Amino acid sequence: MLAGGTGTSISTMEWAMSLLLNNPSVLIKAQAEIDKYVGQDRLIQESDMTNLPYLGCIIKETMRMFPPGPLLPHESAKDCKVGGYHIPSGTMLLVNVWGIQNDPTIWGDPETFRPERFEGLEGYRDGFKYMPFGFGRRSCPGEGMANRTVAIGLGSLIQCFEWERTTESKVDLSEGVGITMPKAINLEAICRPRSTMLKLLSHL
Repeated sequence: MLAGGTGTSISTMEWAMSLLLNNPSVLIKAQAEIDKYVGQDRLIQESDMTNLPYLGCIIKETMRMFPPGPLLPHESAKDCKVGGYHIPSGTMLLVNVWGIQNDPTIWGDPETFRPERFEGLEGYRDGFKYMPFGFGRRSCPGEGMANRTVAIGLGSLIQCFEWERTTESKVDLSEGVGITMPKAINLEAICRPRSTMLKLLSHL
C-alpha cells in the first residue's frame, strides 16, 4: 500500500498544482479557506480537513480529470453481457475510469477545472460516475491514506507559499505514458514563502 500509493499521491499533487497555477482564482480561494480555519500560527493538520471542504473539492476535481489509475483491470467471475457483448467467464476487463470521469454526458464541461462541482455533493459515486480508487469490494484499500496524504501535502503548499508560473503561458497539461497517468512534462513553478507565514516557517 505504501509503495503503490507514493507515486500516485505525488502525481496527484503535481496535477493539482498544475491546475491551480492555470486557475489562480481557485488557488486564492483555497488559501483564503485555509487562512480562515487554520490561520498563520500553525501548519495545517489532518484534523483540519473537515473544516476545509474546498480543498477537498480541489482534490476530487483533480482526480476526476486525471485519475491516478485511468484503467482499472477486473476479471469477469462468470459469463455475462456488457453493452450487448458476450463476456466469457475469466475475461480480463479494463474499466476506462478516465473516459467515465471525462464524459460530457455525465459531467458538464468536463475539460474545465471547476472544484465547485463537488461542493455539497453527497453520494458522488452514485451511478459509477466518480471512482478514481475503483469501486466496491476491490476498490483501493489505500484510499483513506491517499486522501489524507494528498490533502496535507497540497494544503501545506497552498498555506505556506505563493505560487507563480515560470512563463506567461499556461502549464502544459499533456499526459505522459504510464499506467498511473504521469504528466508528460514535469511541473516547474516559482514559489516564495507567504509573508504571513514567514515567522512560523523560520522556526521550523
